Amino acid sequence: MTDLMKALEAPERDFPELHPGDTVRVHVRIVEGNRERIQVFNGVVIRLRRGGNEANFTVRRIASHGIGVERTFLLRSPRIEKIEVLRHAKVRRAQLYYMRERRGKSARLKERRV
Repeated sequence: MTDLMKALEAPERDFPELHPGDTVRVHVRIVEGNRERIQVFNGVVIRLRRGGNEANFTVRRIASHGIGVERTFLLRSPRIEKIEVLRHAKVRRAQLYYMRERRGKSARLKERRV
């Protein structure tokens, strides 16, 4: 049974360690017809779900005209090319859902020096 579970496990990728509040740049491979391209998604990690193969994280950014866009990525997805951590923020909770109601200066997070 354990051999079967190991066969289903996705290979471990060497991404940086993520935390809620981190500002990240995620490079995602997009397939359009028969062409492939890399799309970059910048934003703040508002949720991080651990759990082996099903681990995922949600990134939120503010698009044009102040509209918030959230995107959830599987951590072990082969479509994720690269994850860059741009800055770490000092937060006191695991899920930052309160950021959905924040606009402007109140949506800023205090930077944590590493």
